[in-house]
This record gives sequence, C-alpha cells and structure tokens, in this order.
Amino acid sequence: MSELIPANIVIADRTYRLKIDADDEELVRKTAKLINDKILEFKDSLAGKDMQDYVSMVLLWFATEQNKTGKAMISLQTTEQKLLAFEKQIDKAINSINTI
Repeated sequence: MSELIPANIVIADRTYRLKIDADDEELVRKTAKLINDKILEFKDSLAGKDMQDYVSMVLLWFATEQNKTGKAMISLQTTEQKLLAFEKQIDKAINSINTI
C-alpha cells in the first residue's frame, strides 16, 4: 500500500490541499492540468460566464468522456465473450473430428 502524501492542486484558480497515494500523484496532477486547460478552452469560446459555469461545463464534458470510455469497455467485454464462445465451438468441432 502506498504512502499518502500531501499535494496542493489548483483547479479554477482555487487551491485544494489533498492527501493522495504517492503512486497517483502524477495522474492527479495531469488530470488537474486537463481540467484547467478545458476551463481555459471554455473561457475562450464562451465569453461573459463566471468560473462556476466553466467548471460545470468541464464537469459535464469529463463525465461524458468517461461514459464514452465505459461504453467502449462494455463493448470490448461483449466482443471478448463472443470470441471465447466461438473458440469453444471451434474446439468442440475439432475434438469431434479427431474422435472420428
């Protein structure tokens, strides 16, 4: 189990002091950078909104991306199950030919 380390993460001009696994530090920092980059992207394209609006839009974007990834994983699992079933059928056919 990894040791928890303190990390100061800045999101939308606010600093959050977190305790995270040392192994996760790079991922957390990259995710915070991605979030801040998206906030800037929305700021550039949607003038006149406040920071809460930008954060909300990034949250919606991030959740949508996660759902896309989840759907892809489900599709991969379904494909894997079908391939395993097909492999069993092939093995069964080969075994029945070998017994003749």
